Amino acid sequence: MPQIEKMFDAPGPQPNGMQATEEGLWILDQQTNEVLLVSYDGTVKKTLATDSDKGSGITHTGTNLWLASTYSCEILLTDPENGKTFASYDTPGAGQTGAHGLEWRDNKLWMAVPPSATIYQIDIEDDFTVIHSFPAPGDRPHGIAWIGDELWCVETNHRAIYQLNTADGSHLNKIEIPEPHPEPHGMTYWDGYFWYCDAHTTAVCRIAYPK
Repeated sequence: MPQIEKMFDAPGPQPNGMQATEEGLWILDQQTNEVLLVSYDGTVKKTLATDSDKGSGITHTGTNLWLASTYSCEILLTDPENGKTFASYDTPGAGQTGAHGLEWRDNKLWMAVPPSATIYQIDIEDDFTVIHSFPAPGDRPHGIAWIGDELWCVETNHRAIYQLNTADGSHLNKIEIPEPHPEPHGMTYWDGYFWYCDAHTTAVCRIAYPK
């Protein structure tokens, strides 16, 4: 059983997207639609109003933020300084809702989309074209994170984080997060730890996974 530590409560009422950077944790709140940059001890460093509609995914390219505007089924390219939207794109595989977890790798955008239970790789420079896809570990995928060449995805209904084979979506590893620990929603990786947030309790937790 991995050690699961609650670190702090997120500053917003419904944290549902999370991305780790050197600056701290970027958290997208599904209720307020604000992006909050917090230090790794929970201190708020920045708060941005955004155009997201019940957003559930966030990633940082090093220059810009991408947000999953889940209820409008859009992906928003956003200014990390003021929260303004540069561009918006339709979410592949959307139904009544859109994407949750987002990740940026090698100039491509990756996303987990619950309505289609699929993870997509997107070429943003080619009309936001899907260039690869494979099954998510269940029908409620949330946060995704790269650790080197390993792709991990939260499946909230399973209370687990899966390492996935990016060729076909098969499961290579699994970390369970049993009750009474907070439920995993948004998830990211930083400096030897998975970090995740629970949209119900606002808890931000971490799990050791050194690489």
